[in-house]
Amino acid sequence: MNVVIDRRPLWVIILVKGFRYLVLASLGIATYALSQFEPPQGLTQEGLRAITIFALSIILWATHLLPLAITSLLAIALIALMGVMSSQEVYSLFGNSAIFFIMGALILAAGMLKTGLSSRLALIIITLFGKNSRSLVLGIFLTSAFLSFWMPEHAVAAMMFPIVLDIARGLELKPMQSLYAKALFIALAWGAIIGGVATFLGGARTPLAIGILQETSGKGIGFFEWMLAVVPIVVILLFVAYLILAIFFNISSEDISRARELIREKKIELGRMTYAEWMVGLIMTITVLLWMFCSESLGLANIALISVVALFVFKLVTWKDMEEYVNWGIILMYGGAICLGYAITDSGAALWAGNIMIGSWATSSMAMVVIFAVLAIVLTEGVSNTAIVAILLPLGISLSDNYGIDPKLVTYVVAVPAGLAFMLPMGTPPTAIALSSGYLKVKDLLIHGLILKIAAIIIFILMVTYYWPIIGMKVS
Repeated sequence: MNVVIDRRPLWVIILVKGFRYLVLASLGIATYALSQFEPPQGLTQEGLRAITIFALSIILWATHLLPLAITSLLAIALIALMGVMSSQEVYSLFGNSAIFFIMGALILAAGMLKTGLSSRLALIIITLFGKNSRSLVLGIFLTSAFLSFWMPEHAVAAMMFPIVLDIARGLELKPMQSLYAKALFIALAWGAIIGGVATFLGGARTPLAIGILQETSGKGIGFFEWMLAVVPIVVILLFVAYLILAIFFNISSEDISRARELIREKKIELGRMTYAEWMVGLIMTITVLLWMFCSESLGLANIALISVVALFVFKLVTWKDMEEYVNWGIILMYGGAICLGYAITDSGAALWAGNIMIGSWATSSMAMVVIFAVLAIVLTEGVSNTAIVAILLPLGISLSDNYGIDPKLVTYVVAVPAGLAFMLPMGTPPTAIALSSGYLKVKDLLIHGLILKIAAIIIFILMVTYYWPIIGMKVS
């Protein structure tokens, strides 16, 4: 064995080993000290304490000094301990219906993954489009987008990744050099990201946003109502994103006969659809239809939980499967974010902070919409999109009355752009998964992602201005 002797001074070793603990201790002391200050004019003591907890949570979410779920649990405890809200109030918020909807949606997605139904759907769609090199990219792109309508986008990217990787290797494409390989993996990531904002199921940031909306304003947004407002934006974005791939990458020059053979072999390996796949598909179809047309009368969470029960009634999944496929920490994270959002809104802290930070810039209701949309789409590249929702949405809802904007509209304005992280691997899992292939450089994502991001914010603002009023969603 090779023995490595650390020759650094002892104090340096101790500092390096204990740096994380030093930072956490400093944050704790700073949080307590700031919460004891005399609040500025217009802010209550509870509001000041809510802001200090909020700031602490942002720092921990952004730096990952603690896991996201643990940061949320810390925020819940501090809200009660520091007297921002009573313990009974803050813990009751964790029972928000949005949390149970998120849990149900994740379990349903796990059922699709466990039975192999999602992989079969992916291969079927790719087969329909994979006639030539250009249409193969389109097939991967649209498959990722379509599946992200009904499954979390990170699960779609993880499921599609080995399929696309096999195609790239089968075609003997050179890592870091082949433009066509880059197009394949960017198509995977962009499709999952864009499709993920179309419904409540592509990412839990949307249910989180609706949970914050319900707790702070008493209003809600239906499944079909969301799709009516957002799907046209998604369709235009998909068209523009594919144009970018076609213009900047050489997607029409490869012989993909070997790729078609690989896809055919994978379909043969899957065999015929099993009983479990048929039943999961039937349950998922009924669930989505109920979400679309009966969510207001039955409730999104109620429909999700009954569908989950059906999976277990027909023995399509086991609890062990749930432990393997469902990230329970995500549910804890969203519960804490909803509690924190309610605390800073109810205490008046969000309105006070919003007026100071944004109120002077927002000279009109449309200006406010643009400011929040741009902040969301920019910040989401470096901070979790769910954290962006937890940060910006309470501020936006608190300011909405001042500008005559419906809080529901503010929810769209924050939640949709917050899901459009195209540039950096830390912005969203699909981008990180695509980069891990070894076929992409970070600059590939940065340059082309920036182009798509600029196009996305322009498209979003145009749709807010001209399309949303047609369906009864006026900015003012």
